[in-house]
Amino acid sequence: MDKPNIIIVLADDMGYGDSSAYGGWIDTPAMELMAREGLKFTDFHASGVVCSPTRAGLLTGRYQQRAGVPNVINADPNHADHYLGLHPSERTFPKLLKEAGYTSAIFGKWHLGYDKKFNPMHHGFDRFRGYVSGNIDYISHYDRMEIYDWWEGLEHVEEEGYTTHLITQHSVQFIKDHKDVPFCLYVAHEAVHTPLQGPEDPAIRGPKKENFHPDDPAATYCEMMKAMDDSLGEIMGAVRDAGIAENTLVFFFSDNGGTRQNPESNAPLRGHKGTVWEGGHRVPAIAWWPGTIAPNRVADELAISLDLCPTMCDMAGVSAPDGHFDGIGLNALLRGEGEPRPRHLFWNGLAMRDDTYKLVIDNDTPRLFDLSQDLSESEDLASQHPDRTRAMCRAIEAWKRDVAAS
Repeated sequence: MDKPNIIIVLADDMGYGDSSAYGGWIDTPAMELMAREGLKFTDFHASGVVCSPTRAGLLTGRYQQRAGVPNVINADPNHADHYLGLHPSERTFPKLLKEAGYTSAIFGKWHLGYDKKFNPMHHGFDRFRGYVSGNIDYISHYDRMEIYDWWEGLEHVEEEGYTTHLITQHSVQFIKDHKDVPFCLYVAHEAVHTPLQGPEDPAIRGPKKENFHPDDPAATYCEMMKAMDDSLGEIMGAVRDAGIAENTLVFFFSDNGGTRQNPESNAPLRGHKGTVWEGGHRVPAIAWWPGTIAPNRVADELAISLDLCPTMCDMAGVSAPDGHFDGIGLNALLRGEGEPRPRHLFWNGLAMRDDTYKLVIDNDTPRLFDLSQDLSESEDLASQHPDRTRAMCRAIEAWKRDVAAS
């Protein structure tokens, strides 16, 4: 078989309880179709609980702390974290895939460094069209510091249009242009991150900004979700039309959970973006690969966004140094031929998973939950399982030492 094409579609701040594919309150027919024709994960996690860290982990397949991106890279030049970035020396999936002859592109949100030295073009991507900050005005493309932020490679470009639509248009064209060669496409959506703006709303940043606030935030949020869901449908349609569906993996997930603000929903999970409760990092995730992934499958196995980089390398036949990745390949799981080995997963040195058990350090107090019985993390079992609690606390401390040393 030819080397498979890979498309990663990343939502921003999408709640676990938003999409109808997960029983949520917003109708998302493309996500539902993707789940019917593919594999829906119920225990998939982002490696971070906010934007930049998850993206660093996705690019490298390693805990983002190892790459020096433990926090959100701040848009304000007066904030110390403004000067963080993913160093060009990191081994990223576009660099690794290039060794196997892949052409890679990113369209949309970068958020891994404002300085040009951190630009995606220095990380193995052959094409970048999008923005480098955490969010921009969907209409005017100005960031929250009122700086214009829309790029082609290393240069600003003028381009009119709703951000979600532009990301989609460029992604679809890339698929058409590269259907005859192995490619990797990273579709990094702005949706459904704030600001709340639908396709017909005015700009609220930049020289033509208006004093606009949606009359019905829930309705606007639904418009934003619909635009992203339509995009997912267009991308799958472009893959079919190009005749490469059976040689293309499309993987969709969110970079963290939904925010605490309404109307986003993380139901039935506790917590929200920025917390290490399940609502901060358990996210919707769906894999689609006609002919390889059997339709209408549900995966209850534990998986994390760190797994995608080693999965892509396995698919392309690319080797990384032994012990390089913190993630593991998911190819056997995708094909229905096995499941991931048991392992520990960690979030920010404040939470970890061991099988179905999760430990959370809550205000310096360790709290233990059995997620198989208590997905909402409401019943603390630490006093009932003191040995397990102590062992998991020791594991967190060992993980902190390990990432600090690296």
